[in-house]
This record gives sequence, structure tokens and C-alpha cells, in this order.
Amino acid sequence: MFRGYNISNLRFSDEGLSLYSQGLEVSNEYSTQVKERLGAFVSSSGRIDGSSLQSHWFPRISADVFLSHSHADYDLALKFAGWMKHAFNLRVFIDSCVWGCADDLLKQIDKNYCMNPCGKTYSYEKRNGSTSHVHAMLSTALGMMIDNAECLFFLNTPNSITSSSSVDKTLSPWLFTEIAIANIARRKSPELHGRALDFKEGVARQDRSAELKIEYEVNTSCLIDINVDTLNAWLQARRSSERHPLDILYDMTA
Repeated sequence: MFRGYNISNLRFSDEGLSLYSQGLEVSNEYSTQVKERLGAFVSSSGRIDGSSLQSHWFPRISADVFLSHSHADYDLALKFAGWMKHAFNLRVFIDSCVWGCADDLLKQIDKNYCMNPCGKTYSYEKRNGSTSHVHAMLSTALGMMIDNAECLFFLNTPNSITSSSSVDKTLSPWLFTEIAIANIARRKSPELHGRALDFKEGVARQDRSAELKIEYEVNTSCLIDINVDTLNAWLQARRSSERHPLDILYDMTA
């Protein structure tokens, strides 16, 4: 990672639907398409090959931008990814692609290894174990992806961050993890990210239990604050320059 941005008050006008479609294409392109059954990673002893499983479900993906967002801002994230693809031909990895894979993987493991003898409910203890394994894989994958991406954008909205007494907090453990990683990730020059030398365009059940909410303090000081005006200026500058779009943004926000 070379640089990170904290973007607030992001909004799109009538072109939002078209950008959403383009963002959805980006998301589908980067989503892990799992074809093999879980059994492909189980040895004769019944143990799962965790390293191979993680590599298959959470592979390292080549992307220019890592886009961090709240689950509630999924549509906004797609539009923003579509905008960066359309305006700058940047490869944008949307973090929810990984979250979805983690949920699918956990369901598959729980179905095979965590069912009670009755076949209708899950073992609490076994579910704790399976969740720990999958979330450890997910955290590792997020760390590697943030480290490998040249730039990170964090969609700062009321869905992701709440502020009180000058302290930013989030209810999302994954946003907390991603911002924490961004604070400690290696700062590498754009050239070390393998950038190409020549850039070219191109009906629900009612839940009667209490809702668990845990707040985490988040430190966004490592991210540069930008807004819609910054994005518009970036786009305008790109139209009159042949330089890599991220280099233009870096100079604008130095």
C-alpha cells in the first residue's frame, strides 16, 4: 500500500444506475468463483488442508485500489467502483467480495462438521471453532490484499463511522480490522506494486434475541480526507494529462 484516502459525503447523480452496473461487473470479476466441493481439501485422515483452502477461497488478487465500506453501503461502493473503472480504468477490489466468500465457506464447513446428531441444529462449541478458523483466514486475506493494493479508499458514512467526543467508532469488526491494517501496512512506492510501465485506458423470521453491538475505536489518521470536490478535480485533471490517474491524485493531495 502506498496511500489511503478517507472519503466522505460521496454521492452520485442520475448516472448512478449505469455506474452501479459497471461496479457490479467489477465485483463479479473479482469475486471468488468456487467450483470444487469442500471434500477436495480434506485428507484421508479427515483433516482440512487449511493452507490450500485459504489459497483457493481467498486468493491474492491484483488490484490498484482496495475499497473498504460498510455492508449497508454496498450499492454506493459499487457505484464508486464503477466510477473509478469508467473514469480511470482502475482495477478496484471491493472488500465485500471477500466477506461473501467467508460466509459461504463457513456455511459449507458448518454443514459438514458442526451439525448435532439430530441434523437440525449446530454444536455451539464446534461453531465457535469453525468461525475462528474462517475469520482467521479472512483477516489474513484482507491484510495481504491491503498490503498488495497500491491505494485504499475508505467510504466514511454514518453506516460505517459514528463520532462522539472527537473519537471515531465503528460497529463493524471488519472495518475496524481494515483500518487497523491500513495504519500498519508497509508503505511501498507505486513502482513496487507491479504497476505497468505504460498505462492505457481501458420473508424473514423475527429474531427475538438481543442484537449484539460492539463498538471499536478506529484511527483514520493514516488516511487523507477527500470529498466529492476532490474527485471532480481529479477527473478534470485526468482529462488533460496522460499520467497514471493515481499519480495525479497523489500530487493533488500531497
